[in-house]
Amino acid sequence: MEAVDVRGRFVWHQLMTRDVPGSRNFYSGLMGWKAQPWPLDPAYIVCHAADVPVAGITEMPAKLPADVPSHWVQYIGTRDVDNTADAAVRAGGSILKAPSDMAGAGRYALLSDPQGAVFAIIDPENARPEAVGIPPLGAFSWHELATSDNEAAFAFYSGLFGWDVMERMDMGPTGIYLVFGQNGVQRGGMYIKPADWPAPPNWMPYAHVPDVDTSVANLESVGGRMLVEPMDVPGGSRIASLTDPFGAPFAIHSFPAAGAAKPKAKAKAKSPQKPKARVAVKAKAAKKQVKKAAKKVARKAAGKVSKAKKAAKKAVRKVVRKAKARVKTRVSKVSKRKVARRKK
Repeated sequence: MEAVDVRGRFVWHQLMTRDVPGSRNFYSGLMGWKAQPWPLDPAYIVCHAADVPVAGITEMPAKLPADVPSHWVQYIGTRDVDNTADAAVRAGGSILKAPSDMAGAGRYALLSDPQGAVFAIIDPENARPEAVGIPPLGAFSWHELATSDNEAAFAFYSGLFGWDVMERMDMGPTGIYLVFGQNGVQRGGMYIKPADWPAPPNWMPYAHVPDVDTSVANLESVGGRMLVEPMDVPGGSRIASLTDPFGAPFAIHSFPAAGAAKPKAKAKAKSPQKPKARVAVKAKAAKKQVKKAAKKVARKAAGKVSKAKKAAKKAVRKVVRKAKARVKTRVSKVSKRKVARRKK
C-alpha cells in the first residue's frame, strides 16, 4: 500500500495539562468529543470526533517548571523525522526532545522555531488521507502562529515543509497576516503578536464547531474563559479565542451555512434587462410627475400674477379717481373765490 503523503500537514494535536480529568470534561462538554483512554497507555486520553481520533490529552511532564501553563502542541507531518529535525537546527531552530519512537504512534520529535514557538514533527503510523473541503465537525480547521517575525518564521517552516504563501492580508496597525498553505489548501496564518502580550511566540489550533456563538454561550458552564469575542472573518466564517480552565489557549471556528449563498445566486440568475427596465419605467414616471407638478405650479403662479395685475389696476384707478376728485374740488373753490372778488 502506498504511504499517505503527510508532509506539511497538521496530523495530530496534543494537550499538555496539569489536570487530565478536568481537561477531558471541558473539551468533551465544549466540543462534543468522545474521550477514551488509549489502549496502549490508559493514562493517555484520545479524543474522537465522529469516531475519528483528532486529539490527545496527557499529563504535563513533571520536569517542566510549575509556571508553565497547560498548552496545545501541533504535530506536523514528515516522512523523515531525523533529517527534518537536523534541518530545523540548521535553520535556527532547536530540538527540545530528540527523535524517538512511540509504539502505535510513530516516530516524533519536539522542536522550537527560531522565534521560540514550540511544535512537534511526526512520521505517523496508519496516517489517514487528508479530508477534502471543509474539515469535519470536531476536527481542526486552522492553525495560527503568533510570533515576533512572521516573515522569518514562514521562511523557516517553508524550508521544512514546503509551505507556500497563499495571501498577505494587510491588517492595518497590526501588520500583515500571512496565510500559508500547500497544494492550494490553506492551513493557517502567521502574524506579529503585540509587544505587550506576555506570552512567548506560540501556535494556537482552531477546531470546527457547528456554531461559534452557541459554543461561546456554553463556555462558562464548562469552565472556560473568553480571550477574543466571536467575530466574522473574510469568507463568512466566524471565530472566537478562549482558554480552557487550566490556561491552555484554544480557538473555535464555524463556517457559513451551505445555503447562505443561494439567494445571491438566484439574484444573479435573473435577466440583466429586468432591473434596467424597471429603472427606465421609474425614470419615465418620475419625469411625468415632475412635468405635471411644474405645470401646476406654473398655473398657480400665472393665476397669482393675473390677480395681482387686476388688483394693481383697480388700485391705480381708485387713486386716479381720488386725485381727479381733489383737483375738481380745488378748481371749484378757486372759481368761487374769483366770482366773489368780481362782485366786490
